[in-house]
Amino acid sequence: MPLLQFVNRVWYEAGAIKRIGAELQKLGVKRPLICTDQGIAAAGILDQVKAHWPEGLAWIVYDGTPPNPTEAAVKAALETYRAESCDGIVAIGGGSPIDLGKAVNLLASHPEPLAQYETARKGQGKIGKVGPLIAIPTTAGTGTEVSVGTVIVTADGRKSTIASPYLIPDVAICDPELTLKLPRSLTAATGMDAVTHCIEAYLSPLFNPIADAIGLDGLKRAIGDGALERAVADGSDLAARGDMMMAAIEGALAFTKGLGAVHSMSHAAGRIERLKLHHGTLNAVLLPPVLRFNAPHVTAKLDVLASAMGLKSGADIADAIVALNQRLGIPANLGAMGVSADDVEEMVAYAVDDVSTLTNPIRPSAEDYRMLLQSSLSG
Repeated sequence: MPLLQFVNRVWYEAGAIKRIGAELQKLGVKRPLICTDQGIAAAGILDQVKAHWPEGLAWIVYDGTPPNPTEAAVKAALETYRAESCDGIVAIGGGSPIDLGKAVNLLASHPEPLAQYETARKGQGKIGKVGPLIAIPTTAGTGTEVSVGTVIVTADGRKSTIASPYLIPDVAICDPELTLKLPRSLTAATGMDAVTHCIEAYLSPLFNPIADAIGLDGLKRAIGDGALERAVADGSDLAARGDMMMAAIEGALAFTKGLGAVHSMSHAAGRIERLKLHHGTLNAVLLPPVLRFNAPHVTAKLDVLASAMGLKSGADIADAIVALNQRLGIPANLGAMGVSADDVEEMVAYAVDDVSTLTNPIRPSAEDYRMLLQSSLSG
């Protein structure tokens, strides 16, 4: 079974979930809190994990993770962690439960509130050693199982990125069999999250050729080799599921370079509670207009992206993403997702201050974000 060792231990293979007992033992965890959501429980995935759970080990579950995890949910899970005298975290699910698990792990050993640790507020220096955490992704999108960050809607209303090497899970168990039950729509949306990570990381102006190479390989797997469309067309295609899980890992490893304006806007929209917008879907919808906005500033990189995507030299990458979104069943614009013109100004204010704005190829102004969001309402 392949063990990949970069920033953490990654067990990557169909059937990798059987490693859970050995990894808990290696970390010395006796009473883990399982952070997940109700959808994971309803889909029977918890039962798949429990089938490999060590006999006699406590089974303590918090399944209240919302689609965009909030500080309130983190504190609710933390109450369970403390009441049950837990000594570690096992986060099972998509990006939301794993991000929530990271935040619970942080507050289990650090004082509240979470906002003080936000990267945009230079809070990473306040983060020290945390407890053991095992991440078990059940989607192929965020790659948070190998990343330094967690994204939480903090109590002050910000969708905050909190990043530190201490937040990287000790172990990631990446078993593509756990993604086989993922519905078509979520397969598409989470897959486009991975694609966006690979593209935005490559276009970041920071220098890191290793991260560039990793991101381009992830993009080739997802789009150039067709894994994303194959996984959406046939959810039982284990090879496609495996390639998408690797693309998600690679996207997160690549975005050590930072992300860009797509994520700044999707964070700004995702924090609006009444809309309950999916992060990956937002990324898919916002990626084409941002590619067009950035194009004059990244001309030398566009043909490299096109090659990784299996496109001809000179191809319009933004148009290719629009066509891909359509084939995947992604909504055509923000308006179709329920966003209205009345939401734009609020989103502009948050997008400008988002940490991902700093690593866009050119730094967008408030007016740039206003134009991008308005054009995305019906474009």
